[in-house]
Amino acid sequence: MIPKNISILGCGWLGLPLALDLISKGSTVKGSTTTANKISEFQEQGITAFLLKLSEASEEMYKDFLLDSEVVIINFPPKRIPNIIEIYQQQIQSILPYISSTQKVIFVSSTSVYQNTNDEVTETIEIQPEKESGRAVAIVEQLLQKELRERLTIIRLCGLIGYDRLPGRFLANKKEVQNGDAPINVIHRDDCIGLINAVIEKDAWGEIINGCADHHPLRKDFYTLAANKIKLTPPTFVKQKNIAYKIISNTKSKKLLEYTYIHPDPLKLI
Repeated sequence: MIPKNISILGCGWLGLPLALDLISKGSTVKGSTTTANKISEFQEQGITAFLLKLSEASEEMYKDFLLDSEVVIINFPPKRIPNIIEIYQQQIQSILPYISSTQKVIFVSSTSVYQNTNDEVTETIEIQPEKESGRAVAIVEQLLQKELRERLTIIRLCGLIGYDRLPGRFLANKKEVQNGDAPINVIHRDDCIGLINAVIEKDAWGEIINGCADHHPLRKDFYTLAANKIKLTPPTFVKQKNIAYKIISNTKSKKLLEYTYIHPDPLKLI
């Protein structure tokens, strides 16, 4: 059963349609944005809108945003800026004291926390992020786990696609692209929303869960087909003997949440 009151911290590309989906199921949703001109748009769509900039908001603003919500969804990635790790931690730490001891939390994380293993990756692996953005996310995961423990579930999403995120644009016209023979890890927005709903409905708290499509086509096949589909020049790929990759396992999401992916095959999305 979906809770009556939910707060979504970050109503962007994923958070906004998630909010509308939850409202359609009967929830009252508070949603935050950092863009003033989105407030009226949110309100027109039935979202109780908050202009909330983390580390700058008042104590009263934090309390109002979280008041009466049974579930809080933290859904914003770290910005790719200098001091990314420090700033992302500060943003999360600014709201954390106002999350009550009865509230459940979903942290929308990223599979960027995983290192390349040239093998399948499950939630049990000891993570060793290879990029600053992944390190920032990993540190925030640890921070939230320490404070919230069994009231927290982390959903690690891989490459986000769907709707206006057309993968054919990502590498179009590029030359000498690396890792063409590596399998890809992507997930459609519909499945991101589906997984978040499933966590709430199943009361699956205290978990780490990967979100990824069932199939992992080769990078060169996926991005070539995607570019051709929207009539852009496909990328060219370097021939390599050694490639670096990981295959994100979604087995836990399907077993624990009894979730069936709406879009299991990325090639059929193109």
